[in-house]
Amino acid sequence: MRMKGLPALDLAVIAVYLLAMLLVGFYFSRKNKNADQFTKASGSIPGWALGISIYATFLSSNTFLGVPGKAFGTNWNAFVFSISMPFAAWFAAKYFVPFYRRTGEVSAYTHLEHRFGAWARTYAVVCFLLTQLARMGSIFFGIALSLQALTGFSMKLIILTMGICIIIYTVLGGIEAVIWTEVVQGIIKTFGALLILYIIITNMPGGVSRVIDIGQQDHKFGLGSMMPDLTTSSFWVVLLYGFFINLNNFGMDQNYVQRYHTAASGKQAVNSIWLCVILYVPVSLLFCIIGSALYAYYHVHPELTETIRQQVATERLPGVSAAEIAKMAATLKPEDYGDKIMPNFMVTKIPAGLVGLIVSAILSAAMSTISSGMNASATVFSVDIYKRYFKPDLNEKKTLALLHMATIVVGVAGVAAGIAMIGVKSVLDVWWQLSGIFAGGMLGLFLLGIISKRTRNHEAIIAIVIGILVILWMTLSPLLPERYGMLRNQLHQNMVIVVGTLTIFLVGVLITRFKRSGVATTVTNS
Repeated sequence: MRMKGLPALDLAVIAVYLLAMLLVGFYFSRKNKNADQFTKASGSIPGWALGISIYATFLSSNTFLGVPGKAFGTNWNAFVFSISMPFAAWFAAKYFVPFYRRTGEVSAYTHLEHRFGAWARTYAVVCFLLTQLARMGSIFFGIALSLQALTGFSMKLIILTMGICIIIYTVLGGIEAVIWTEVVQGIIKTFGALLILYIIITNMPGGVSRVIDIGQQDHKFGLGSMMPDLTTSSFWVVLLYGFFINLNNFGMDQNYVQRYHTAASGKQAVNSIWLCVILYVPVSLLFCIIGSALYAYYHVHPELTETIRQQVATERLPGVSAAEIAKMAATLKPEDYGDKIMPNFMVTKIPAGLVGLIVSAILSAAMSTISSGMNASATVFSVDIYKRYFKPDLNEKKTLALLHMATIVVGVAGVAAGIAMIGVKSVLDVWWQLSGIFAGGMLGLFLLGIISKRTRNHEAIIAIVIGILVILWMTLSPLLPERYGMLRNQLHQNMVIVVGTLTIFLVGVLITRFKRSGVATTVTNS
């Protein structure tokens, strides 16, 4: 699968793209003279640009590589995540955007302190930072997975190099550079996906009709089981997971909340959400189609699949005999090597010159999400931790320097997380599981504060403690020994955010009602 080096034309295309991104950072660095410009772009971003920017953040390398890999290995079950997006977007447009625009706070978590106390704000910030660490790590890993196959360089070197580039332009340009580069990146990655599909179809004997025949024969177009089964990745599990994750994205994720403040008006902020949905849903389906088309292509070229199996087996069993590797390779299923398919096809079938464009599209898919995460994480660290607990009276110059330093620290942590993830089975599975764990408590607390007006500090603390225990049990109980099997969580891991969120919200509401009822009874009796 590996090449000793890309042709000069491809390298030139990639170099031009990276240079252009750095120049954008230098260009906007002239305007970043204060914290408001760095974090809010002074509210000067038009709604259409903001919508494309949010779309580009959703369309990360996890989508670019993970969704085709999942579709190749199983079916279109991952697309159900996108089906849930319009429902979450409706809530965001109706309730979240007006709420945040009204508060005027750049951080999504400041209001939690007003509502429940400093602990709630800090808890949400910690959950957000851990979520971002997982997101950036999985995306860095996705970049390295593709570029290693194309260049032969080590994954660690690729992650380090890309991390440095992203940190530089994010520090220089602030949120405005992030948004406008994402506009360009959103266009590039969409074009790249269409180009990949075109090349697959033109190389496929029998074209589109052959892809459809093979897909129908092997059940590649299904959305998952429609049975009410919450123990597997059924349609309903992914739909619930997608709704709660997207609700968290639009309602609690600093990446998106911060952008609501960059829009010129509340109406443009709302329009940006719907533009994101209109763009993302069909494009995510496009990546499922790419995965099915790749499955059909490798179905008619089984010798290429054997090469990939050998590589995966070698990676999982380093230093063993060729016979043992061949034995393991024979047992691998498509879901075991789905993430390897896209890089392999790029190496073997995409012509010189076009490979550079595809690599640039993958890089843009990663850079947009990572740079956004760096800026958002630096913002909440500066506002919700450093200025809240250490030096609240920082002047503009020192605040901007703090934002720059925090961006660098977050970027380095993301690089370290990416290196730590090298060798995982599925980048999309890892991201879905980690995001569900960290986001569950954060979303539950947010909904409790917004919906249950009578819930106070003590009720919220009890709800959070119980919710965290439930999340920890659901996450860690599968590791219990077989003799304690009855204590294991039987639900699918994607249900962690669903159950965790509902536990915190419902426990908080019930305790509040019982407590208020008890107070009312006492008053009546007295």
